[in-house]
Amino acid sequence: MKIAILAGGKGTRLAEETVVRPKPMVEIGGKPILWHIMKIYSHYGYNDFAVALGYKGDYIKRYFAEYGALSGDLTVRLGEKNPVQRHEQDHAPWNVDLIETGDETLTGGRVKRLKPHLGNETFMLTWGDGVADVDLDALLAFHRSHGKLATITAVRPPARYGHMRFDGDQVTAFEEKPQTAEGWINGAFFVLEPQVLDYIAGDDVMFEHAPLENLAADGQLMAYRHTGFWAAMDTLRDKHVLQKMWDQGNRPWAKWDV
Repeated sequence: MKIAILAGGKGTRLAEETVVRPKPMVEIGGKPILWHIMKIYSHYGYNDFAVALGYKGDYIKRYFAEYGALSGDLTVRLGEKNPVQRHEQDHAPWNVDLIETGDETLTGGRVKRLKPHLGNETFMLTWGDGVADVDLDALLAFHRSHGKLATITAVRPPARYGHMRFDGDQVTAFEEKPQTAEGWINGAFFVLEPQVLDYIAGDDVMFEHAPLENLAADGQLMAYRHTGFWAAMDTLRDKHVLQKMWDQGNRPWAKWDV
């Protein structure tokens, strides 16, 4: 099954980081968040990716061009014709199509431009800035059970601010960033049938707007409710929170690291 990842946005709210690299290449624990996302899918056996490029797409191309060649241990014998000897390599068995989809193309247009690389079969889609501990096997089983064209993963976002618990006026606990108890939002991690692409008119379409709205109106959109961990790296604050979690060994999305 093909996994489509949108990695072309400019990430303006991460300007300190994205002035030199695209948002999906901002690092958590020394690895781009795009790498973390791909590892989530790879953990469940999905290793065939189509990555939609845009802003600073060459940065992502260079990363993957070097990733396979430079990962693991090397021996360099400068006097020989083939000076680099690779030893046991430490990288996932990924096939990665890196597709230019335009600097200004919106999310729906990027998905549409991936059509030649997705095949005429069910595929998964996510954004290049969010991680979760979603059970992809359960997500796919849910999608296949209902027979509709699209499944969206619904999540409850973490609260922006911590809150206090009281006993009268006494503070009994302070929770730094609890998950909100009400409201569901789009957590990405979609499962889609190829007919969904017919709902996208062109480059100037946000996938989150008309395509999803029309799928819902046609009764073709179902929600898989994920109550576990989910986080999107929209701002520097989000980046610092994820980095702090990684440094403390609190990595619920990194099931491959368990």
